[in-house]
Amino acid sequence: MNSHLNRLSAVAAALLPLALLATACSGADGDTGAARPERASASASASASAPATTAQAPLVPAHGALLGHYYGAGTQAETDERIGRTPAVHLSYYDWSEDWANAPATRADLADGRVPLVNWEPFGVDFDALIDGDLDETVRERADAAKRLGKPFFLDFAAEMNEEEGWGGHDPEKYVAAYRHLHDVFESRGATNVVWVWCPNVTDSPDAPPAMAYYPGDRYVDWTGVDGYNWGTSEPGFAWQDFEERFADIYDRLAAKGKPVIIGETGSDEAGGSKAAWIDGVVPTLQERFPLVKALVWFDVDKERHWRIDSSAQSLAAYRRMAADPYLNP
Repeated sequence: MNSHLNRLSAVAAALLPLALLATACSGADGDTGAARPERASASASASASAPATTAQAPLVPAHGALLGHYYGAGTQAETDERIGRTPAVHLSYYDWSEDWANAPATRADLADGRVPLVNWEPFGVDFDALIDGDLDETVRERADAAKRLGKPFFLDFAAEMNEEEGWGGHDPEKYVAAYRHLHDVFESRGATNVVWVWCPNVTDSPDAPPAMAYYPGDRYVDWTGVDGYNWGTSEPGFAWQDFEERFADIYDRLAAKGKPVIIGETGSDEAGGSKAAWIDGVVPTLQERFPLVKALVWFDVDKERHWRIDSSAQSLAAYRRMAADPYLNP
């Protein structure tokens, strides 16, 4: 999806603590920015340590998966009452210049036991300048502020690079070099509480490289992810896809990395099938087909389609059932 406009700062009641609050990618503390790296090949394997197992990765629940939410259809309090619970993960969007670590939503989430999912969108950023260190002053400021938060949270930088956004001009080598440089500066500043998410779109842009070509490497990614929706049949050229159909192909490619997977944005339209049945199929599919999916975030807003959880009474009832399922309440 392209840029998202709704921001939210209020946070509702506290959530049961997560079972595992480990640190993110390992690295030494430091007081200076990272040295400017050589541009890495997108296809090159990452150096240094081997990837952690899924169970060892930060923020992985002891069982099941975390339920997350983007609040685009009312306040958090109103939405949580509609859902019947407080989701574990709160998705918020920030552009390059915004101080997301000190944003009220981020701080309130952590205070209330919810995990922020910071989607950092580098609109207008010259990736060559980022790679060369010309933007390091901003990067160091964000890293230092992130470290001061003192708790783990998800950071999803430049998501959906393989689709419409095309961060870095659909150039995997440039994207990987920029992602790694950002990570290395954070690591050098001791911001090891940052849990690095790499999240392509489920669909590749035509005539552009496939999603996995943009993978930064095992040492640079804590969680892999994917954004994807059932677009329904309200426009020509779209077909109804159930939850498994929508994610099956890319899940297998992500699972090969052996890391936990977050579905960073999802939703379903009403047109073309039963949205309630689509929602009812989520948990069984996670259990039986997608066991490495350890978090799922619903994009609750009417935007391109009727993504809202209450687009019909039947859909809301299904969502409440899903949200109450023990698998999504670890």
